[in-house]
Amino acid sequence: MSFSGEVKEELMKHVSSSRHCQLAELAAIIHFCGEVVETDGFRQLFLQTENGLLVRKCFTLCKKTFNIEACSVSDGKENGVRTKNGVLILEAQENVEKVFLALKAEAAYEMKETLRLQTNTMLLKNSCCRRAFLRGAFLSVGSMSDPEKSYHMEFACEAESQAEQLRDLILDFEVEAKIIPRKKHFVVYIKEGAAIVDILNIMEAPVALMNMENLRIVKEVRNSVNRRVNCEAANITKTVNASSKQVEDILLIKEHHGLQNLPDGLREMAEIRLEYPEATLKELGQYLNPEVGKSGVNHRLRKLSEIADAIRS
Repeated sequence: MSFSGEVKEELMKHVSSSRHCQLAELAAIIHFCGEVVETDGFRQLFLQTENGLLVRKCFTLCKKTFNIEACSVSDGKENGVRTKNGVLILEAQENVEKVFLALKAEAAYEMKETLRLQTNTMLLKNSCCRRAFLRGAFLSVGSMSDPEKSYHMEFACEAESQAEQLRDLILDFEVEAKIIPRKKHFVVYIKEGAAIVDILNIMEAPVALMNMENLRIVKEVRNSVNRRVNCEAANITKTVNASSKQVEDILLIKEHHGLQNLPDGLREMAEIRLEYPEATLKELGQYLNPEVGKSGVNHRLRKLSEIADAIRS
């Protein structure tokens, strides 16, 4: 199972004990995936989804919130009665009316497109209700990438008004989210690892949160080690290249000028460098008598390089 699937399975099992939070989560599911179909004056509620977890969660919320038995399961699977309109959730007219009155979405009876408008804000007054709404939204239209590969969470909304409301709800929790159009959808997305961890915490998915945090720690340690190794490799390469150039300069001076003709400090420096071609500046300074600091060693080597350049020219 994908990481996104694991998150949804955990969220599906989480049912709030408060009725107002149950209403908020049910509102998210219906507004993002619901469709009201009228036939011969009777209205039925369908879910446009292939996700069996979402259908089961909707059944559970209808039962706990309204004591309504949703449509029976078929084929031994808890995915409802599937029709051309989607998965049939509520068939009885009075049950559909009861749900939409409680969700303050009576206007949805007029045309199914109104289901894609913003959810009534009266359902989202409390912080706990906004958490429940985000939980329902992720179950309905959310997804996220495997955190081992990249950090990306998104909600694919059909209407721009849905996306804007969802983004604003996320911002209420001080988590930055952005909207981008993609084909026929408006996608609310989050790309920063810490922000996705915050959203998992907000939606109350502690197991997924801990799994992601563990992966983030391993990933950050691995990246830190790689950066350190790359830095040390670059320093070693730089030191080797500089040492090779210094030895080349000293051999040129020895051949054309003679080391014995150099001032004592430069002569000693040249001899030490030839004897210890792989030593660092600090180590070279310790071999001198008396000892010299890194800046002093660097100054003498630079003088030798100038002499070599003068011979070449």
